[in-house]
Amino acid sequence: MTPGRMVVAIGGNSLIRDARHKSVEDQYQAVKETDHHIGGLVADGWEIVISHGNGPQVGFILRRSELARHELHEVPLEICVADTQGSIGYMLAQNLLNDFRARGIRREVAAVVTQVEVDPDDPAFEHPSKPIGSFLSEEEAKQRRDEEGWVVVEDADRGWRRVVPSPDPKRIVEIEAIRTLLDAGFVVVAVGGGGIPVVRDEGGDLRGVAAVIDKDLASALLAREVGADLLLISTGVEKVALRFGTPDQEWIDEMTVEEAKGYLEEGAHFAEGSMAPKIRAVIRFLEAGGRTAIITDPENLERAVAGETGTRITA
Repeated sequence: MTPGRMVVAIGGNSLIRDARHKSVEDQYQAVKETDHHIGGLVADGWEIVISHGNGPQVGFILRRSELARHELHEVPLEICVADTQGSIGYMLAQNLLNDFRARGIRREVAAVVTQVEVDPDDPAFEHPSKPIGSFLSEEEAKQRRDEEGWVVVEDADRGWRRVVPSPDPKRIVEIEAIRTLLDAGFVVVAVGGGGIPVVRDEGGDLRGVAAVIDKDLASALLAREVGADLLLISTGVEKVALRFGTPDQEWIDEMTVEEAKGYLEEGAHFAEGSMAPKIRAVIRFLEAGGRTAIITDPENLERAVAGETGTRITA
């Protein structure tokens, strides 16, 4: 592809290699490896905005907060999202700057703490579905429900968990700042974790809400709003597969947006909480005028953009 403007959406789980590598230093090293491939794309001439997931990282903050609640105030969910935007944004920015220095590239990086507005009447608020935090006993879960208004569910016989709404992203509050930085030549980190979810009150003021916005859908909105040519989604697999995890699994090199919609509607190919949200995000981006979307894993970002691997979806 001719270099233009792209959004690179990095999965939060891809920053944790496995169960033995969860520490901050482990995550920093994973970011460093991913940034090296993003640096290669910048060297090729791409203008880049980076978004990122934060599910595991928010879970860590919530768990620390729960363990310390006997002597410190707990951290609200929207503040957890803001915290992870700062910490992951710092790691992305620092590693990119170091990579640029090694390559002799004179570019700046800015990480923007980003709010994303959602509709307070979104049906998701009536049907919380996104599990967050650690597993609880039934007794503790019901106590938090009664005392603090949590919605709790039993999760696959593994214990009880809090669930929160996952409303649709409608507007990126800091979009003009992001565009200005891009136009000035910055690499920008934005919309981390799907953005800090906010709503407007009756007076027009913004306030945070306890919700989780899907990172991929927010990244599709970001890509549309900055006029990106390419939405590049980094996840845990090199390519998208049909009938994933079955004996009939089939890796896909290319598909059209209509084929993607058909596979999604069949319901047998893309799991919720895994590939399905990414396919929905791709469909939104392409139907809003985007040219191309690619799904691959972090180590293959450059090769996928070069057309050597990954799954490419076009309008």
